[in-house]
Order: sequence, then structure tokens, then C-alpha cells
Amino acid sequence: MSIFDLQLEPERLILRPPQADDFEPWAAFIADEEAARHIGGMQARPIAWRSFASVIGAWHLQGFAFFSVLEKASGQWVGRVGPWQPEGWPGTEVGWSIAREHWGRGYAPEAAAAATGWAFAHLGWDEVIHTIAPENRNSKAVAAKLGSRLLRMGELPEPHQGKPVEIWGQSRAEWHARQAM
Repeated sequence: MSIFDLQLEPERLILRPPQADDFEPWAAFIADEEAARHIGGMQARPIAWRSFASVIGAWHLQGFAFFSVLEKASGQWVGRVGPWQPEGWPGTEVGWSIAREHWGRGYAPEAAAAATGWAFAHLGWDEVIHTIAPENRNSKAVAAKLGSRLLRMGELPEPHQGKPVEIWGQSRAEWHARQAM
């Protein structure tokens, strides 16, 4: 089975590696100033293409990266969620970004829980972190729903250096204990 056959299916969503058809909604999402505010800012279409291609490349190089998140009922692309660890990253992250028109539906915690479970089960990670801008209350709420807590302050590598981030997370043991409850 190819990594591109991988599919996770929590209750309302489908998570799968990005495909070429996902670029249009990806580009629209990353061009939305509010949706992109805490993930490095808006990107023009050519830059969005490069970031999209880098995620697909990470799937080939590392065997993991952000999943495209689709709404089961409609098939509509709603965001990107999943494991992420580019060069210089402060840890083994599961991150989330949902297109603004899908905010408030609980998709971020649902998708992030599926991706976190997959990362612990299939990547052998001992810890999952979430890098969160200090003013991003919504992402802190998602992290808390996952059972994560503030671990430390940190900084991202270039081109995001100099911007402090809160590093939330939990260990594999904490995740499994919470899932057993």
C-alpha cells in the first residue's frame, strides 16, 4: 500500500495525503488573511503552490505530513491537519488549520485527535507538540480538548524566527491514558 492510499476516518471527516485537486481550496484558504494569521500569514498563489508541494514532498521524504481534511457528507476540503516536523522544528508536531468557512464545527479537534492517534501508533513518536501563537485562544482550546497542556515557550525556525510560540503537548503515555478513560 502506498502512503497515498492512507485514509483516516473519524466520525465526520476523511483525512488523506493531499492530492493535486486539493490545491484550489488550499490556495483560497491560505489567501484568507484571518485564516492564515497564526500560520505564517497569507500567501500569494505562487507561494501557496510551493507550500502545498512541500507538504506533498514531506510525505515522500518522511512518510508523514499534513493531511487534507475533507467533510464526509459533502467531500468538501475543510483544512489541513496532521504531523509536521520540518528541519529545525522544535519537536514532533500535530498541527491544524481549518478554512474559515468551516470554523466552529469541531473539525479541528476531531481531525487532530485522529492525526495524533495515528502519529503515536504509526510514527513511534514519544511526544506530540502543538506550536501555538500566544494570542491564539482558539488553538489553545483545541489543544486542551486533545488533553495537551502548555509545556514551554519556544521559537520556530526561519522564516518565522523571532516570534515566540507556546509549545503545548503531551506524551504518548498521557495520550493513551486519556484514550482509555
